[in-house]
Amino acid sequence: VQLQASGGGLVQPGGSLRLSCAASGVTLGGNAVGWFRQAPGKRRELVSCIDGADAVKGRFAISRDNAKNSVYLAMNSLKPEDTAVYYCAVRLRAMHCNSYSWEYDYWGQGTLVTVSS
Repeated sequence: VQLQASGGGLVQPGGSLRLSCAASGVTLGGNAVGWFRQAPGKRRELVSCIDGADAVKGRFAISRDNAKNSVYLAMNSLKPEDTAVYYCAVRLRAMHCNSYSWEYDYWGQGTLVTVSS
């Protein structure tokens, strides 16, 4: 199983980024997939999540493409406090989202988002 997160980078405040999470060895469709982030010295937190029925929640828009076995995070109006490493994760034990990182079974390697002028 492998989740590959990509799309991070440096963006100015107010800007936008689109993160991608491509999976192999596991099917994202029908399962809960979350985007988490972790800033230096802070705990990992859930940013947005899409559940097995494609219900979504969170600050940024999350979407899924089952044909590509991928999930995306569209981030707009970015602020310096959004600077963090962003991780995607899939939860296989239940189809609903959960805000606790230990409830997710497989993780991507993380992609760094830096919001700075």
